Amino acid sequence: MHRTLTVAGETFPLHAPFRIARGVKTAAEVVTVAITWEGVTGRGECVPYPRYGESVESTIRAIEAVRGAIEQGLGRQELLRMMPAGAARNAIDCALWDLELRLAGSDIAAALDLEQPLRPIATAMTISLDTPERMARAAAMLADVPLLKVKVDRGDPATLLRAVRAAAPAPRMIVDPNESWTIDEVRDLQGLMIDLRVDLLEQPLPADADGDLAGFRSAIPVAADESIHVAADLDALPDGYRVVNIKLDKAGGLTAALDLARAARQRGLDVMTGCMICSSLSIAPAWALAVDSSFTDLDGPLWLAKDRKGGVSGANGMLSPPRSGFWGGS
Repeated sequence: MHRTLTVAGETFPLHAPFRIARGVKTAAEVVTVAITWEGVTGRGECVPYPRYGESVESTIRAIEAVRGAIEQGLGRQELLRMMPAGAARNAIDCALWDLELRLAGSDIAAALDLEQPLRPIATAMTISLDTPERMARAAAMLADVPLLKVKVDRGDPATLLRAVRAAAPAPRMIVDPNESWTIDEVRDLQGLMIDLRVDLLEQPLPADADGDLAGFRSAIPVAADESIHVAADLDALPDGYRVVNIKLDKAGGLTAALDLARAARQRGLDVMTGCMICSSLSIAPAWALAVDSSFTDLDGPLWLAKDRKGGVSGANGMLSPPRSGFWGGS
């Protein structure tokens, strides 16, 4: 008896528009994979990202192209060699993890020797790009959370950041320009970010302008996001980066993401765990990384009007794990 694979696109409307420097989202467009063997089913989800040339349609085609190998029993390590990093591989890899753990009667915490039971974690609560007044109102509603993530562009980031910090004086803060700044703007805004107690600056420059960070010593730790996908990318990462933002959709699954986390720490880099706008099925596997990360940004499902049943829950900036049995075994 061989495995069976099913794949489908799904849409989850958001409760409010999500704006970043590259555009606006009103729904999470995901691709879900289910792999069944001997009556047991493992599930995985991915978010195709146009920034990397992905769409729901192209992702489904990529998964269909390896259907035969998956149904004949292809393993996770073989999958790394067969498919490139990206959304399609992520959905399959996470479904294989889920299937393996369910068949073994185990769970992800036991498999990776994580703290049991999985505890709530502080997640960044994202303030999407808007007018200073609207961002300040959003910040005021989040003034008591542990960590904010503020989306900005190159229009007038100083005004936006001042408005947010005035409305929310207490939380730690990540600033994310989504590749929209230049190195001169990074330099010019150093003093402001120190004054506003910014903890992390995430991917300020376009990935193809990474060379400008070589030898740059920012007063605020700089995280690589679009510039880092898998462990092999570390060799080309400029020394101006001190943190890597690991996302399963970029790495192509939990297997490759764990490899990247280990390799990054061996080089003295801190780890951030991030996500796309997604359902809890994308977040559950990322928990394995988040529990040991310096920064966690997994609020994607909290933007949904309605999430999957049994998924994560959030309150006051703390994210609680999915219910037992949702993903990752028993």
